Amino acid sequence: MIANDFSGHADMALNLVDIEQYPIVNLDSGKGAEFLSSCQEHMEEHGWCNFDGFIRPDALAALADESNELLPTAETLTIKRTIYQGEVDPNAPENDPRRMEYVHVATQLANDQIPDSTFLSQLYNSSLLTDFIRRVQKKDTLHRYADQFQALNVVALQPDSWHAWHYDTNECTVTLLLQAAEKGGEFTFIPNSRTDEDEDRERVDRLLSGDMSAAQTFSRRAGAFTLFCGGYSLHGVTKVEGSIPRITAIFTYSEEPNEAASDDINIRIYGDRVKQILASRKSSQHGSA
Repeated sequence: MIANDFSGHADMALNLVDIEQYPIVNLDSGKGAEFLSSCQEHMEEHGWCNFDGFIRPDALAALADESNELLPTAETLTIKRTIYQGEVDPNAPENDPRRMEYVHVATQLANDQIPDSTFLSQLYNSSLLTDFIRRVQKKDTLHRYADQFQALNVVALQPDSWHAWHYDTNECTVTLLLQAAEKGGEFTFIPNSRTDEDEDRERVDRLLSGDMSAAQTFSRRAGAFTLFCGGYSLHGVTKVEGSIPRITAIFTYSEEPNEAASDDINIRIYGDRVKQILASRKSSQHGSA
């Protein structure tokens, strides 16, 4: 059990985040306004912001302990998907990314497997944190994702595992590194490799062929909080080496309220457990019709 008590403030971000280093409380004046402006400029220029040591060391230990206690209940999933997360397009030209599927193995807790009482869930549900993320992206509105499986996830990549190249189904992805690998496990991506209208196929094809020269890669220490344009930036994680799993929490948001992923995408990501849940739900709905 987690012995630490982080219940001093109603908003969990105030209990866990290093507010002195990252003044997310008052973003309209003083240090907070200066910090927000620098974040916005970096996000606009580079397509990402990385906050090393965002979580206080004592709080990070509690979050990592929580996740390690829950992970034995998670499934180890073999995830096969195209970089666009949809069905394979049989009409696409040979060797086109729309015809290719990439496979990785991960131990993954879906949102419905993470209790609301955990510090991690309370951090994800922080209004203060959500508003900070919204303002860094210069969004008018931002909502926590309404999908019962995808909203908050914990993903453990075991040694020799990696995370396959993909675009996210939402525009901006937010991750918190809870436990770093001994070696490898580096977040790698091509900033702004596509728009709503077009894709930089030259850079994408180079990465998919194994040429990393067009990609950005940086190592992160545990406690790092990262925002990046996951819906527009092809990304993945390099192979984990050593004996320690790489554990990451993934926070998902949407500009639209009550937005959720399709059943097909959730089944592709989470496998048989979610497939059975969704089938049972449909059966119940048909039975009560």
